[in-house]
Amino acid sequence: MKEHPPNNEHIDSEMVKMEVNLDDISGEWLGYVMDKLFNAGANDVFYTPIFMKKNRPGVLLQLLCSKQSLDSMKKILLDETTTLGIRYYPITVHRMERRFEKVETIWGTVTVKLGINKGEVFQRSPEYEDCKQIAEANGIPLKQVYQEVWKNMNKSNS
Repeated sequence: MKEHPPNNEHIDSEMVKMEVNLDDISGEWLGYVMDKLFNAGANDVFYTPIFMKKNRPGVLLQLLCSKQSLDSMKKILLDETTTLGIRYYPITVHRMERRFEKVETIWGTVTVKLGINKGEVFQRSPEYEDCKQIAEANGIPLKQVYQEVWKNMNKSNS
């Protein structure tokens, strides 16, 4: 495995969590909004099914971003969703150290993200986009690519 420069563990106190309740928006719009938020710099975006006033089914859209991105996120939420209000509050994020390694497979190279705690690897995760590209280029199931990456990671760690 080849190593890339690490992303050191740190505490980020300059983050904001934003959320809106939505009860009148289509799933297609939600996917579009998620893409726009990520492209504008959101660190994380997710949806949770909820029940709102009068027992209406809805969606809680939440995102995490830097304080500097707050205005651009608000603009996207107001322009692209049906919300009439946005809640946001400061949040502190403890980011674990990350390193990236390259793992060779029979179809090509996949980047693997390593989570580091106290100098020890506690998490490994193949990068989805690398695996997806290999699966599509070779006409094979995505899970087969992941299995090959895991097998080759285990070989190099023995």
